[in-house]
Amino acid sequence: MKLPILDLSGQYKQIRPDLLPALEETMLRGDFILGRELAAFEQEFARYCERKFCVGVNSGTDALFLALKSLDIGPGDEVIVPAFTYIATALAVTYTGARPVFVDVDEKTYNIDPAGIEKSIGRKTKAIIPVHLYGQPADMEPILKIAKKYMLKVIEDAAQAHGAKYKMPSGRWKMAGSISDIGCFSFYPTKNLGAYGDGGAIVTDSEYLRKKLLMLRDYGRKSRYKHIALGYNSRLDTLQAVILRIKLKYLDKWNRLRRERAGIYKRRLKHVAAIILPKEADYARHVYHQYVLRVKNRDKLVKTLAKRGIATLIHYPIPLPLQPIYKKLGYRSGGYPVAEKIAREVISLPIYPHLKRAQVDFISDNLKMAAGGQVILEKERRNKK
Repeated sequence: MKLPILDLSGQYKQIRPDLLPALEETMLRGDFILGRELAAFEQEFARYCERKFCVGVNSGTDALFLALKSLDIGPGDEVIVPAFTYIATALAVTYTGARPVFVDVDEKTYNIDPAGIEKSIGRKTKAIIPVHLYGQPADMEPILKIAKKYMLKVIEDAAQAHGAKYKMPSGRWKMAGSISDIGCFSFYPTKNLGAYGDGGAIVTDSEYLRKKLLMLRDYGRKSRYKHIALGYNSRLDTLQAVILRIKLKYLDKWNRLRRERAGIYKRRLKHVAAIILPKEADYARHVYHQYVLRVKNRDKLVKTLAKRGIATLIHYPIPLPLQPIYKKLGYRSGGYPVAEKIAREVISLPIYPHLKRAQVDFISDNLKMAAGGQVILEKERRNKK
């Protein structure tokens, strides 16, 4: 059995009957840029995220960048970001001319550690970007308290957390992206809600920010040939919006299937001492964009699983402060012990809605054997009954 880290063919087969006619209708209509389907998707995704407004843009990176620009963040400013995540979060800050200030992460959730944020705040700090890594929301309540105390803006990087939820102190569950000033999403094809190319979105409740973002994504124009701001070419294509509208109808079901597969992994692997399983926080409803384990002998394990036909990935092998691009900022090895430890140990297993139960069992059994755990194969179980 050969298992890729991700297989989108099952997803395509499921949506194909609805998708092809919808794409053809848009192609016949010819409104490929800022078309009718984009406006419809923006309304539907805003409603899904429990927000008033959504602005579609051309990538998750641009969503973060334009969100920062809409808040007038630029040269001389500082923005707090987690030390362990994908580099796009930090690069979006750098693109504005501001400086990313890295904060170590919590060892249980891999998200930014609220305890480290306050001591990293300086007079130049303007915003905090918590990342809902791997599909699990960061602990937003203490982050929001800190932001209020220091009058900082909060931008959620929800690029990996479409449909994830956070439990507020009141007991109310809120959607990822709806808990801060602005929420940012990526629709990269591998995401829980993915396009067939690049795409992104920004959600907010602010009419002022919405109007500003609409100009920023479209050359800074107020009318067809009147440009009043330094804008960019960052529009979500109408054809991608067609795809996303259809997929949005399936998102909750697909997330449930991801959670079910994560539950199988947990049951099958929980007694293997060599493996640290992902932990779902009490305040979070994880949507498992990635299923990420930690092991000490990662390189050996990756090779062993590959020989058995099981693909894995490392998300992410280098903490952001130690990336060569940020060497000039003066960060050194040892400054972010949790992020550095996690980066040495994480390994992502295949997880997607159309991954079959037998495939999850196959991966689990081989992982147990490769990690030195005791495995009882299905045939042996049946013999013992």
